[in-house]
Amino acid sequence: MYPSAFEYYRPSSVSEVVQLLSQNPDAKLLAGGHSLVPAMKLRLSSPAALIDITRIPELSGIRDAGDRVVIGATTTYDEVMRSELVQRTLPILPEAIDVIGDLQVRNLGTIGGSLAHADPAADLPAVMLALGAELKAVGPSGERTIPADEFFVDLFTTALQPNEVLTEIAIPKPSGRTGMAYEKFANPASGYAVVGAAAVVTLGDDGRVSAARVAVTGAGPYAVRRTETEQALIGQEPTTEVIKQASQRASEGMTFNSDVFASEEYRAHLTRVFVGRAIAKAAQRARG
Repeated sequence: MYPSAFEYYRPSSVSEVVQLLSQNPDAKLLAGGHSLVPAMKLRLSSPAALIDITRIPELSGIRDAGDRVVIGATTTYDEVMRSELVQRTLPILPEAIDVIGDLQVRNLGTIGGSLAHADPAADLPAVMLALGAELKAVGPSGERTIPADEFFVDLFTTALQPNEVLTEIAIPKPSGRTGMAYEKFANPASGYAVVGAAAVVTLGDDGRVSAARVAVTGAGPYAVRRTETEQALIGQEPTTEVIKQASQRASEGMTFNSDVFASEEYRAHLTRVFVGRAIAKAAQRARG
């Protein structure tokens, strides 16, 4: 099926994007297009205009900002995966990207596009939550920074306003004895996460957990932190038993998706299992 007719714009700056969004309230931003274009072809989405942001230099690239790594919104998965800076400081990102789609998807798909789309089964939202990322948005009123904890608010819904554009993602560099890991149970047909778990664990000099961030995607309508699990880890030595007890709390209070592949009960079980695996791997890496 062909998409319905639309206007096409290719701005050269972020300010021009904001202006076009204000002038075209029904417009959609086009980055990698892996989610938007299929929806348009099926006429599940029929925007009056497309604003192509792929040619704006200030929206792409990876830079070292001292205590943070800053990634432009239109930077592709492949560029992030190949970055020596990212591999050295944020190895969970290449690990997660390696299980996203295929080579074609990773060559065109963008980091910002995935986060702004907020697919409930996408991998990167959980990773950004676990890393404590901050996302910068620019709109008519200027720019603002949105913590990842506040960015994902519901099914395919983020804190972005309709006239705002996501421009970059700033991720704190880990310090001390920190390990990180992403574990995923993928749907065998689509490759999307039935459940994905991201964990970042920091150990003190005494071998006990001094900080932990754990997040889950795929299980519910949007990616969420698992603070109950984090609290069960902090101050404890990450033994097999401690990790098992902490991961059992990962499903507490969650709303779970249900479909022909996985029921709510199965997703709850997978959440506990894969959170445990991610924590164990992150803790082992923190030990060095």
